[in-house]
Amino acid sequence: MTKRSQGLFVGKTRHLSRHHRPAALGINEIINDIKVGESVAIVPKGNFSNIPHPRYRGRIVKVVEKRGSAYVVELKMINARKTLIVPGIHLQRMAKAKS
Repeated sequence: MTKRSQGLFVGKTRHLSRHHRPAALGINEIINDIKVGESVAIVPKGNFSNIPHPRYRGRIVKVVEKRGSAYVVELKMINARKTLIVPGIHLQRMAKAKS
């Protein structure tokens, strides 16, 4: 018997489906200018070739710096601080709370 593949998206593509959104990305989503220190959410969009790991989906992170067209973000998980390099397409600004 052959061994089943244990790739990045085995059994996870159902959670990444986007049936309720249009398939094509708009120009505003592609050109996403985010400032350093801003809070953003990790939302996988577009093709699956350069998305962050699915465990970080929906996490609120803080932008530390910009590297090329990607951003270095920092998040805290339990007692550890992690830094990720995420393309700007997969980051979504948080809505400001109205007071």
